[in-house]
Amino acid sequence: MELYHGSYMPIPSPDILKGRFTKDFGDGFYCTSLKRQAEKWARRYDTPIVNIYEYQPDESLNTLHFAEMTDEWLDFIVACRGGMPHTYDIVVGAMANDQIYNYVADFMNGVLTREQFWVLAKFKYPTHQINFCTPRALNCITYKGYEEVKL
Repeated sequence: MELYHGSYMPIPSPDILKGRFTKDFGDGFYCTSLKRQAEKWARRYDTPIVNIYEYQPDESLNTLHFAEMTDEWLDFIVACRGGMPHTYDIVVGAMANDQIYNYVADFMNGVLTREQFWVLAKFKYPTHQINFCTPRALNCITYKGYEEVKL
């Protein structure tokens, strides 16, 4: 399976990134199977680059896969964005994009109930993210190259 990562530079040897801001599935190296989504991520930069990787799943890794947005998905994102660590090597699922992120924040702050969150959280287009959370997980991807994104 081909995966993409939006950036401002080629990344032939990705690392686990520990950011000062919490993310949906915690620290790691985030990719997507949706090239359009990676291009959107890359357009945040002056030199938008989409890195391309080949992904070969490793069944021995501890993988969490959310096939759809569920209460478990929401609770996991709330925990990760709250700084709670987890023990997964790889986490896969929909992303809380810009629109959904505001709803997640409101849910976390008690502004929205769970039921109100789900009413508002209908996607207009699909999203996908796969987070490689451990160095061992990064062994599942092989760098194939990159493309510059036209603005």
